[in-house]
Amino acid sequence: MDTSLLAPLALYSFVCTATPGPNNIMLASSGLVFGFRRTIPHIFGINFGCALMLVLSGLGLGALFEAWPVLRWAVRIFGAVYLGWLAVKLWQSEGVERREGAHPLTFFQAAAFQFVNPKAWAITMPAIASFTVPGRPLALQLGVIVAAFVLIGLPSIATWAAMGAGARELLESRKGMIVFVRVMAVLTALTALLFLI
Repeated sequence: MDTSLLAPLALYSFVCTATPGPNNIMLASSGLVFGFRRTIPHIFGINFGCALMLVLSGLGLGALFEAWPVLRWAVRIFGAVYLGWLAVKLWQSEGVERREGAHPLTFFQAAAFQFVNPKAWAITMPAIASFTVPGRPLALQLGVIVAAFVLIGLPSIATWAAMGAGARELLESRKGMIVFVRVMAVLTALTALLFLI
């Protein structure tokens, strides 16, 4: 991997894992309802599922991206459109809902959820497209990308569970939650721009 890509990769990993989406909204909800400790398997399941998706995307898509460079832009545009749509939906929403009587997701449920999570696909495929360099060892590049997402993503997503568990008054206040979600909607819209840079 080109060392000039390390800082953008770190920023991309942080922004993509720290901004709202199905995973982080579910983590905030789980932290709110079940507490941080009971949400830990959910956190690690997301981290593992995304790492596995990155590897599988890299192994399957790397060759396609080398053969058809236009696919890189197609995936980036798809990701930007999806995150833009998500930002609009977040802006219009009022936040997480408390679900009494539910159980937190297990490690394996959270890992499996990544494969049906549109934001996870919208993040992993452009990461491979943007941060791999044709002609260089793919395994090493994938290792660096996965390491960045695991090391940066884990504390980023854990923060959402901690917010849910520790900021009950803010998250249960309708006005506070609307402000919080709208700030996250703006950050999500800004994230969409990263796909097009």
